[in-house]
Order: sequence, then C-alpha cells, then structure tokens
Amino acid sequence: MSIGFYVGNALTADGSTLLGGFGHEPSSHWVDIVPAQNHPQGSTITVGATEDAVIPGELMEIPQVPHTFKYISSTYSEFEGFPPPLTNGGLNEYGVGARDIWSDSRQELVGMTPEPQRGPNYSDLARIAMERATTAREAVEIIGDLINQYGYTTYGGNSHLFADKNEGWVMIEYAGGQGLWAAERLGPDEVRVSYPGYIHQFPADFKNNNNYLGSDNIVSFAREQGWWDPNRDNPDFLNLQDVYGTPFPGEGVSVEENPFLTWRVPPEREEELKAMAPVSLEDMLALVRDPRWSNDHSGYGQVAHIRPHAHRQLQTLWVAVTQAVTTPYVPIPIAASALSVPPEFVQHRYMTHDSASEYLSSDYAPQEATKYATRVFKQLLYFTSEHPELFLHYITGIIESLEEIALKERQPLEEYFLALLGSNCTLKAQQLIDANVQGWFCQSLQLGQQLTETVESETISRFGIRIPNNTASPGETTPPWSQSMVQATDEEIITCYDPSLGPYPRRFGMYNCGIPYTTKCTYGILFQ
Repeated sequence: MSIGFYVGNALTADGSTLLGGFGHEPSSHWVDIVPAQNHPQGSTITVGATEDAVIPGELMEIPQVPHTFKYISSTYSEFEGFPPPLTNGGLNEYGVGARDIWSDSRQELVGMTPEPQRGPNYSDLARIAMERATTAREAVEIIGDLINQYGYTTYGGNSHLFADKNEGWVMIEYAGGQGLWAAERLGPDEVRVSYPGYIHQFPADFKNNNNYLGSDNIVSFAREQGWWDPNRDNPDFLNLQDVYGTPFPGEGVSVEENPFLTWRVPPEREEELKAMAPVSLEDMLALVRDPRWSNDHSGYGQVAHIRPHAHRQLQTLWVAVTQAVTTPYVPIPIAASALSVPPEFVQHRYMTHDSASEYLSSDYAPQEATKYATRVFKQLLYFTSEHPELFLHYITGIIESLEEIALKERQPLEEYFLALLGSNCTLKAQQLIDANVQGWFCQSLQLGQQLTETVESETISRFGIRIPNNTASPGETTPPWSQSMVQATDEEIITCYDPSLGPYPRRFGMYNCGIPYTTKCTYGILFQ
C-alpha cells in the first residue's frame, strides 16, 4: 500500500501545486537522479513481470522514444516479481510530479486477469511518464496509450496521481486484462488523497467532457458485466469505485478496532486536508511525515513543490530517503546532477533481494563500505518506536529545525543560481546546486547518526534493549529465529503512532524541541 496527497495551487500558501506521498515496499531504497538521454533508433525497453509475480507475467519489449527527460526518483529493489529497479514516480524536468498508489480492483476482475499477463507494470508506467510527459494530462494520455497498445501487468489494480503547476490528474488502472483505465482531472481548487486511489462519479459520456479520460470500454464493459445499468442506476454517471473497485479498508473502522485501517478512507482525509488551507510546503512535509501512515512500511517520503513562476531547473523534490517520520527531507532541484548524491544515499545490500546469497562485487566495495543512510534512519525509527511518548516529539522538532534552515536558504540559493546563469556561468551554477544538495544529504545523515546514538543511549540506560521471547507454548513449535523475524502482521507493524498520545499536529514547526540546530554546510562550503 501507499499514499498520495494533491493540493491545487488555489489552496496553497504560495500558489504552488503540492504533491506528496510514498510507497510501501520491503526492500532497499535509494535516491536516483536520472539524466535526460538520447536513444538510438530502434531502441526498446523491457516491461512487465516474471512468473514470480502474484499474478504471473511475461516480460516483453516495447519501443523506446528517441529522447527521455531528466527526473528525480526514489528507487527500490523488490516488489511482487516485478524486475528491479522500481519506481513510483518523482519529479521531472518539465515540473511534472508523479505518485503511484495501490487501488484494488474487484475480485471478479482479478480473477479475469490472464496468466501469463503482458504489458507495462505500475513502475514501468511511472518511469515512462517521468521520461516523456510535459504536463500531468499528457502523463495520463501516454500511459493510456501504452495500455491500449500493449496491455497492462497488474498485481490486482493500481492508480497514479500526476500534477503540474496548473492541475492534477488521478488515474486508475484496473486488473482483468481488459485494458480498463480511467482518469479524472483535479483542478486548482481541489485536493485529493489517494489511500487507496479512487474515482467516484465518472460521466457515461466522458469523451465529451474535457475533465475525464478513459479506455474506450470503461463504460461498455461495466454494462456488459451487469455492474452498471443505466436503466437501474444513474444513467449519466458511474461510480467507478463501486463498479470496478472494492470498499475502502477503513470504512466503519474505529481507532480502537484497528488504528492502521481507520485512516484508509480518502474522503475523510480530504476533509482534513481542506481544513488546513492555505497549505504550505512545510505543512505538506509534516503531513507526509505523519506517524499515522509514515512507519516501517513506508519506503521513503517525497513532496514535489511545483511553483508556477520558478525557473524549470529550480522546481524541487523534497526527499526523505526512507520513512519521513524519523528522516529529514533533503531539497533536490531539477538542476542537481547524480554527482550530488553521496554514496551513503545510493544502493546498498541492506534489504536488497538475494544479497545474502552471493559475495559482494569488488567494484562496489567502496560504496558498500559507507554508512547506508536508509539503515541509519531505520535504526532511529526502531529505537523511537519502542518509546514514542518519550522520543517522537523531540526527534520531530530536531529534524524540523534542520529542515527550517534548508527552507530559509532556498531564496538566496536560487537567486545566486539565476545570477550565475545570467552571467553565462552555467558550470558554476551547476556546481552550486550540486554542492548544496550534497551538503544537505551529509547534514541529514550526520543528524540521523547523532539522534540514533542519543536515543539508543537513553533507551539502554532507562529500559535496556527488549529481546523477543521465542519460547514455544506447550504443543507448539517455535520457528527458527530467522523466520520469526519476518512474520510481522499489520497489528505488529513498527510504528511511532500511539492513539493514546492524542492528535498529532499536522502543521510544520508544532514541535519546538528547544534546541536550535545549526549547520556549517551552506551552499558555498564545498567550493572552499
């Protein structure tokens, strides 16, 4: 599962479009800045899934376009038999943001899915949208054309949120092998929370409505199956969630019954988001960090800050390399190159599939020898989750103190960058951004190490380290410790969320730790 938040520019504090969220994947994660590339005539890309997927698939080749755009992404190594590396989107050089979010299709559609299935999977679609789209609407059109032409490989249904400086689009891709997809425009005065992704009212004559897009059979197939009947139901609209989807997991569930399900009712979260308007960038950072959903299952945190008048190279993706609840965001402008990402934030063997089955390649020894940022911030999460009532607010305050410095630095940094461009100092402008991004990565890791050491020391002195009791009850067999470590359920999720602590403020800066964080790592330091 995953979550996505969209806020249109009429509801934000600075007139920007905000798109935030993360994916749920139990695998290694790292930061990826993919450059624009030219591809030889006849180039192809491999898409789809293997026979190891939950719904077995078959890989296929489809044509690559001559030129692909630069984009920033959180990349990961494993999910449901889909070949790595995988992505849920990010932000590209045209200011198009993307989020990929689960959206279960009704069971009949899942059962119709052919085996082996063929066509691009969710990650293929997100990556291709980043490589080719210049607007959010174009991202939908590109994905729709791919599904129409090559089919779609699914794990049971999926969705995407796309946004640009003017608008957003939510797109649902349904299981079933029927090429079913639908998309709805989100205007500047709207919000959307996908948790899961959904579309409710969809016009039967959508082809005559510029706010909707869909496969040619999105209406006719529902009628053929008897899931929608214009003589029985509303003849003008289909509720696509009712027709093709499943009930929201959190409907009718209280916090006391299941605190992890109760938040999965998107319209309720949208009311909460609307009440925050005007929403600032800082507010969105805090919302993605919210411990109700940011936990050990969240692979990273992202907020795309898409401003209407910013230079294209200065559109920025704020990235937490792993769960944002205990990880600082680092601002990465599109101008940044892959050289700005330190080795601590690229791929390591921790949580990488099959990494324990082979020895390390010598070429990667220096990279692997560095501290893996994802592992450091996972340690911080695990310690904090043991006693969140003592540590969570303190850690949030310290992390936000660091981010506040980065936020205040944006304007002078960007003015300096533009001045360098205006003086034809393109290389120096590039070095400026790279040094700044690299510096903030280093500062975030340094802070993570400091906080981990502090919380670890405090935990040991106050409580000691809790060790699980693996003793079997009479008549039961205790699984080997290596197996019991990976038998977690939703009820056992590692989380800092505790309903007894009361509401968690959604506004940035609500937790003043009382200890100002200072840094020497400003945007000029690496030139000295």
